[in-house]
Amino acid sequence: MNITLTEVAGKKIQEKIQNQQGFLKLKYDTEGCGCVVSGVTSLWFVNELDEDDREIQTNMVPVYVEKSKEVFLDDELKIDFSASSNCFQLKSPNQYLNPRMSFIDKTVE
Repeated sequence: MNITLTEVAGKKIQEKIQNQQGFLKLKYDTEGCGCVVSGVTSLWFVNELDEDDREIQTNMVPVYVEKSKEVFLDDELKIDFSASSNCFQLKSPNQYLNPRMSFIDKTVE
């Protein structure tokens, strides 16, 4: 799997996490969706990783992905930020996986 962050997404992530310690995780969240194939991707900033998390090197910062959920993601991914909708976007060359992807800071919970 290859993940690229656009320059604008990288800047927005840095604004959100500032200089906090933590890990950026691409979370395939199935809670409240009814079944595992109906998940929604979001960006989580977490204090700790789960044992199923795998590090993916990007052009900016490492992003962690649950190995068991990789099957729901494409091999080539791009994380972008849309200023007009004020949200992140997860894209592949063939599709938008989430055009309105949330950023959730789990370090404050």
